Amino acid sequence: MTDTTQTAVERPSPLREFWFYFRENRGAVIGLWIFAAFAFVALFGPWIAPHDATAQFRDATLQPPVWQEGGSWTYPLGTDPLGRDMLSRLIVGARFSFFVGIVVVSIAATGGILVGLIAGFAPKWIDTITMRIMDVILAFPSLLLALVLVAILGPSLTNAMIAIAIVLQPHYVRLTRASVLSERQKDYVTSAKVAGAGLPRLMFITVLPNCLAPIIVQAALSFSTAILDAAALGFLGMGAQPPTPEWGTMLAEAREFILRAWWVVTFPGLAILVTVLAINLMGDGLRDALDPKLKRS
Repeated sequence: MTDTTQTAVERPSPLREFWFYFRENRGAVIGLWIFAAFAFVALFGPWIAPHDATAQFRDATLQPPVWQEGGSWTYPLGTDPLGRDMLSRLIVGARFSFFVGIVVVSIAATGGILVGLIAGFAPKWIDTITMRIMDVILAFPSLLLALVLVAILGPSLTNAMIAIAIVLQPHYVRLTRASVLSERQKDYVTSAKVAGAGLPRLMFITVLPNCLAPIIVQAALSFSTAILDAAALGFLGMGAQPPTPEWGTMLAEAREFILRAWWVVTFPGLAILVTVLAINLMGDGLRDALDPKLKRS
């Protein structure tokens, strides 16, 4: 009796167990810290930025970074063709990228989980029709489909987020449906049915919590995909519109100055690269920590 009590006391909490496996992946921990810094900058960007992101200083157009000849500490990362401070625009631009990731993942995950749950519990013919529709959506290249949807809705950041969410939704549908079909065969679901649990309770309270691990990993990876796709749409002129300091739009505005002013293209590109890489590394760590098959004893 004493041994049983001691074992129960020493059993680590789920959060501590998660952190134990997550921190074994050094890349994931680095990605987590970078993502935390990105989130902080996104939340407090307008107060951190040294200048107004849309203010034009016409006497300092295309000024180089501070470490290059002609640079100034007033504009540490230089200025763009209209004299706007690059550092301020990058900092404020993080807010738009973070907002895109949050909105897209929220819409895609909510809709995808709901449709996936219905497909997993629905009769065979409804399941078949639903999954064939998802297959048709997945048959199109994601960026091309997003471009078509934005062209129909009109170029703007809001429409770009809607288009990206629609494109990412089938991944959640397939993942949720596969998890539901796996969980439905287990004894605890049978016990819940015998106990008289209704269909909504079975779907949302009994089965869904046990399907969340792969969905959380997918959400982390979708966050980076959303940022990348929004930047791509902005670069093509179909996302955020000038003078919005969105990283993809900043790249589009600076295309013709690549040879004359390398900094106007390099810094937004590096911001996208580092952020997406950090989120993908964090997603790998989440997968290692949440998937029982990948946990090392």
